[in-house]
Amino acid sequence: MNRAAIAFLAALVVAATLQTTQANQDQELLKFWDDFKTAVNARNVEAVAKLTTFPLEMPYGIANVKSAVQLRKRYKAVFAQQSDAIACFRTAQPETDQQNPKKSFVACPDEAGNLVVLYNFSKTKTGWKFIGLDNINE
Repeated sequence: MNRAAIAFLAALVVAATLQTTQANQDQELLKFWDDFKTAVNARNVEAVAKLTTFPLEMPYGIANVKSAVQLRKRYKAVFAQQSDAIACFRTAQPETDQQNPKKSFVACPDEAGNLVVLYNFSKTKTGWKFIGLDNINE
């Protein structure tokens, strides 16, 4: 076999491996997303906490949520104050960050219908986790 054919076959193997890795990561993200939105919709704070990395980052001017105990107390501020996450999560799907495939987000609207609240997720050693939310207007 000549060098060009070997190089071509090697490129095909690398491309197939990358596609398989991406597909597996997409499946992991979708499984996480299904578990996360189910927990949020059920207002199951303990399940949400297990899917969260603390401290949970909050928008500018709002203190981070430092623990599951604080999440229980501030649940409404996280999921209902700047956006109605339950309504948003019914149809929203996570989008992968184009610059970092280990980051993902869901954009939700404010009361006026403008997509301003981002729920951010990250792939960790233990799987996908909720890492914070951001108001892109702040």
